[in-house]
Amino acid sequence: MASFPTILLLDSGLGGLTVLREIVKVRPDARYIYVADDVFFPYGRHSEDAIIARVVPLVGELMEAHRPDLVVIACNTMSVSVMAPLRAAYRVPFVGTVPAIKPACAASKTRRVSVLGTRATVKREYTQALIRDHGQGCAVTLVGSPDLASLAEAALSGNTVSDAAISAELEPCFVGAGQDASARTDTVVLACTHFPLLLDRFVRLAPWPVNWIDPAPAIARRVVDLLGPAGSEVDAAGAEMIFTSGRPHALSQALMPFFDGHVPA
Repeated sequence: MASFPTILLLDSGLGGLTVLREIVKVRPDARYIYVADDVFFPYGRHSEDAIIARVVPLVGELMEAHRPDLVVIACNTMSVSVMAPLRAAYRVPFVGTVPAIKPACAASKTRRVSVLGTRATVKREYTQALIRDHGQGCAVTLVGSPDLASLAEAALSGNTVSDAAISAELEPCFVGAGQDASARTDTVVLACTHFPLLLDRFVRLAPWPVNWIDPAPAIARRVVDLLGPAGSEVDAAGAEMIFTSGRPHALSQALMPFFDGHVPA
């Protein structure tokens, strides 16, 4: 393993930046290749077979071009569809992003948990299996949002996104409205990496306080498990940001906090 590894992150768009932000904190010495597959965005509208047919060869092309030491699939919809095919096809280590149902159910006091993801993520058998295996008796509400990923991209790009539009997507997550707080949803899993981009607004617009579960810190810990911690000599090795459409990124000021000192080329 290289002393200063190359880590490739793949997402449908800009949501994976929330994962990148956490990984950079623990491996600031790595070189980062961030790939936004905007040609296929949003992934939540594609079938599992279509996602596999798209992602497996795309990852092969990216590995050939960049020779990463590790690949992070920074997208729930992608991960619940393609992790097994990717691991069968390539030898490089992969880290996926899947709904954090186990820790959410373990933490819930009211035993009411909602999973907020794309329509594709909440429909996948992988997600159903997580609930069966790790639901711990909780009532789990699956909420497939058709538009929230696009709203998050729009907001990060500086476009106006109304509170009403966000609230409409959040509303189904909150089960048990009424005076009895012990019967309400108290935990919401953010099962799309785009959604933490709007977390401040989620907190403000929620009808009552809940615990929002973002899997990004756990993904960063898994990267350290596989690559080891950063060495004592830390020097940011740079970063590259690629849109599969070929368009240049024009969000430098908005992007810089996610790269934490790495300047995206």
